[in-house]
Amino acid sequence: MVSQGKAGQAYQRIEQLIVSEELAPGNLVSEAALMEKTGLGRTPIREALQQLARNRMVEIHPNRGVLIPPASVESQLRMLEVRRVLEALAVRLACHSATSDDRVRMEAMLLRLSGEPMALAEYAETLKDIHRLVARCCNNEYLADAMAPLQGLSRRFWLAHVRDDGPSEVRRGSALYLAILRAVLARDPAAAEQASHSLNDYLVEFTYATIRRPAGSA
Repeated sequence: MVSQGKAGQAYQRIEQLIVSEELAPGNLVSEAALMEKTGLGRTPIREALQQLARNRMVEIHPNRGVLIPPASVESQLRMLEVRRVLEALAVRLACHSATSDDRVRMEAMLLRLSGEPMALAEYAETLKDIHRLVARCCNNEYLADAMAPLQGLSRRFWLAHVRDDGPSEVRRGSALYLAILRAVLARDPAAAEQASHSLNDYLVEFTYATIRRPAGSA
């Protein structure tokens, strides 16, 4: 589980830097550089890095620095296998456990996704908010902790390969997430699970498509 306070802030900020590739895959970064980028001290940075390493977001190499590991097609596909099972369970639980406050937030998220097409950065943050909302709705902290790092790593892979056709992929992804949210609001576990599987199918298809793209295209 991600700790709260400054260590939690450090975790969220470093994860964002990794997902956005401001910290590029394959690069080594120092604790000092992370302190400068986040504005946080050495202790919360170290605590965050330990959690990020457990979640496979970074590799810590003593006396050398922190490596941002490359995202491979093989690792992405393995992650999606696990995401498929966990997220299907999460949306089914959310159908039963979402509170009235959760449902209000979900309605707001529907409006957000149904509005004007988003830029990639805004869409990525919206996905993160949706993931957190569903995790909150499923009312199971163990499931939430298991899903979060997989979703972050998957989001990073998607963003790294979507550059040339961002608007089209954002529209497609938004429609898939809308189907999930609508099914949860309707308290329809079967429809929510099917919508979740459709999202996973899209992500698997997207991942395989990166292999078929001509060299040099993102």
